[in-house]
Amino acid sequence: MIKLVRVDHRLVHGQVAFSWTKYLDADCILIANDALTRNELKRSAMKLATPSGVKLVMKSVDDSITALNSGVTDKYKLMILLESVEDAYRVTEKVKFIKSINLGGMKSAANRRQISKAVHVSDEDVTLLKKMRSEGVEFEIRLVPNDVEQDPMKLI
Repeated sequence: MIKLVRVDHRLVHGQVAFSWTKYLDADCILIANDALTRNELKRSAMKLATPSGVKLVMKSVDDSITALNSGVTDKYKLMILLESVEDAYRVTEKVKFIKSINLGGMKSAANRRQISKAVHVSDEDVTLLKKMRSEGVEFEIRLVPNDVEQDPMKLI
């Protein structure tokens, strides 16, 4: 059962590893990220940041889509982490039962504008968020579970 799908450029870090996994009672984190599959140092850092007792799976976006659609992940209380809105779009295009996405940390850059404390979006992100919304995907901005939910579509 998917408990949370989160876009956060840091992937596994303190907020995710401890606040969200505890709040959700998640027993598995799936990181869907193409670059991570080729970066052993970053993979090791993700393993170190994962709480004990929580299974960590790191797959490419396409392999994650295949696993989610196959049902092999159904036995877990699953948190899915994505690095970007583009990856979220790729996943929701192929995994039709994902209907809710949490936007966490999305880093600042020259081509991005800030819409909340830790969420910065590009024009491409806005286009993809609107496409996903038109297909029934809901969004919230919440850094940690006890934050008040914000609707990014109202902030864009």
